[in-house]
Amino acid sequence: MTLLQKQYRFVELLPFLFQYAYLRGYKIQLGDGFAKDGHREGSFHYLRLAQDIVLRFDDIWLKKGEDYRFLGEFWQSLDPACYWGGSEDGGHFSYGEGERK
Repeated sequence: MTLLQKQYRFVELLPFLFQYAYLRGYKIQLGDGFAKDGHREGSFHYLRLAQDIVLRFDDIWLKKGEDYRFLGEFWQSLDPACYWGGSEDGGHFSYGEGERK
């Protein structure tokens, strides 16, 4: 799959993630998406393959990575290339990073 195809697939899947949260009463704000700097070397943000989100419930910002687990598990179920940052970077969702076989 080319980089462009991965970018298309990533954008195709993101609405499912957002809808999954909204249907459960959560709200989402977008954090970092495409970036040119400010992330670790090789970041998928530089490739347009990562999106950070802020998750809220009852207007309360959920800051613990574990608060995002339900979303991370859902995201990873959508496609083998979907990657979640885990409890250490709960709001990080990407495509192709740490691909599972």
